[in-house]
Amino acid sequence: MKKLARQNSQARLSPAKAEEEFNERFRRAGVGYQINNGTIFRSDSEYVHDEVTKPALLLLTDARFKGANDEFLKAHEQYREGDYKAAINSALNAFESTMKTICLIRTITFDPRSQAKDLIALMVDNTIVPVEKDCQFSAFRTAMESGLPTTRNKTSGHGQGPTVKEVPRHVAAHALHTAAANIVFLVEGMKTLP
Repeated sequence: MKKLARQNSQARLSPAKAEEEFNERFRRAGVGYQINNGTIFRSDSEYVHDEVTKPALLLLTDARFKGANDEFLKAHEQYREGDYKAAINSALNAFESTMKTICLIRTITFDPRSQAKDLIALMVDNTIVPVEKDCQFSAFRTAMESGLPTTRNKTSGHGQGPTVKEVPRHVAAHALHTAAANIVFLVEGMKTLP
């Protein structure tokens, strides 16, 4: 049998082009994953991934959001590994760290031990979340307060008691998507202020 000679075709791809090539091949093959900045993410819903997760990842690359970025990436890693409880905790941590960072950037006084509800109140009080005459943003505030924090409290934030609580994958996915949407909304809101 003749041994095939390996040829050096001089083909070189930049990391960005290589990611683009892999992602296109994954998409065509129906593989529910994408690579973004060297990290593999589950992307069952291409729309949610493109419109929510990618923008959150991009915004969190700002060095000021290093802590939130670390927690958000950790949440995705835990999700991929099937540790859905930990993924939900890390997603909430990323959301809270994003708000704490916004407070530092905008010189808003806050207690470093503040939890999501208190931090959301600061976002509203300091117009990071716009206050309008209609009830749209009060409903949005309620959704932020009761969405991700409540999911975490009900699934993984407190002792589970005598029986093991199983967290379904779709609940963890929703927590990741909610965290990403909240992060994008708040960071973009912060950028619009003078």
